[in-house]
Amino acid sequence: MEINIAVNSVYLPYLDKPQRTQIYYGGSSSGKSFFLCQKIVLDTLNGVNWLCCRNVGRTIRDSTFNEIRKAIGRMGLGSQFRINNTDMTITCKRNGKQILFHGLDDSEKIKSISPMNGILERIFVEEATEITRDAYKQLRKRLRGPSPHTKCVILAFNPILKSHWIYKEFFGAWRSDSNVLETPDVLILKTTYRDNIFLTEEDRRELEEETDPYYRAVYSDGEWGILGSVIFKNWRVEDLSKQIPHFDKIHNGMDFGYSSDPNALIRIHVDRMRKKIYVFDELYRAGMSDDDLYRAVDRMIGREYVTCDSAEPKTIDYLAGRGIRAVPALKGPDSIKRGIRWLQGYEIIIDVRCQHFKNEIEQYHWITDKYGNVTDRPVDRDNHLIDALRYATEPLQTDGGVRTVKGSL
Repeated sequence: MEINIAVNSVYLPYLDKPQRTQIYYGGSSSGKSFFLCQKIVLDTLNGVNWLCCRNVGRTIRDSTFNEIRKAIGRMGLGSQFRINNTDMTITCKRNGKQILFHGLDDSEKIKSISPMNGILERIFVEEATEITRDAYKQLRKRLRGPSPHTKCVILAFNPILKSHWIYKEFFGAWRSDSNVLETPDVLILKTTYRDNIFLTEEDRRELEEETDPYYRAVYSDGEWGILGSVIFKNWRVEDLSKQIPHFDKIHNGMDFGYSSDPNALIRIHVDRMRKKIYVFDELYRAGMSDDDLYRAVDRMIGREYVTCDSAEPKTIDYLAGRGIRAVPALKGPDSIKRGIRWLQGYEIIIDVRCQHFKNEIEQYHWITDKYGNVTDRPVDRDNHLIDALRYATEPLQTDGGVRTVKGSL
């Protein structure tokens, strides 16, 4: 069977590498995820079973699953695969091999996951900087049993911080003047937008015009970042599943999306006596209509109050007209700095399933000027849930939280 597909030339040598651990990293819009989805589809046609993972299962459908479905369509292979949207399984009709999708937040199911025909040979971890070293080690153990195909775990990501376990584990021999490292067990390939021949000029220009030093290093140049000006250090991650049913001081905050930006809704429990904030649920989704947003908010908070970004009064009025207790944030002069100072006075405990909030808080930093001096202005990027957290706690910063409502009325 002949398939004609367009592959970025930088990736062609890596369609079939033998290393047990393969790392594809670098800047935004480098085409690495596009290529890896093509590879997964081709491998499955050739008799390989794949497992595609993210740290939190509920983030897979709108990312890896959709991207592989689109790759199948672009390659003209729709007739070769049976796609089960409910179970998120993709089966090759020619050989019964499968692409399975699962979150690493359900470790027991991961241990028992098995394809319909044969064994699991390869694993793809999208946004691999989200997962722990232990999760990676457990995934390697899933690759067992006889197979005519080589086995591997593929990690794909934009580099975050040099303090990350992936950097410490694999980049000791990495040379900054090279874009590839190969050992018998490990392959590392670094790419940036400059390697993506299919990138639009508009996307290319946006990356070239990035001015923030951290974001330019990480997302434009694909370098591991160093954040000396991180704003929040008072947080940790914990499994809150047993505590959530007992939370009764609940506050909700929402930041509205614009074009490709996500709508962001956060739910927290506040223990003012012990000065702790528990972040236990989140909505983070782009491309929502007002009706979609209403249904999602209604499912999450019911008749509880939610403090919203006051810059979108029409959306607030729409939600309020449908029965959501949506109220505008008061904001005011220096409300961002005031909110940050107030939040810095609390310990923030994040549920393991709130991956998007964790991603934001670990990179939220003060802007540096052209001389490298840290200013008192926070970066206005990738902060949708952090803004929602400020809105949620705004009543507590002033009058003690009169908008808090538990349950339905």
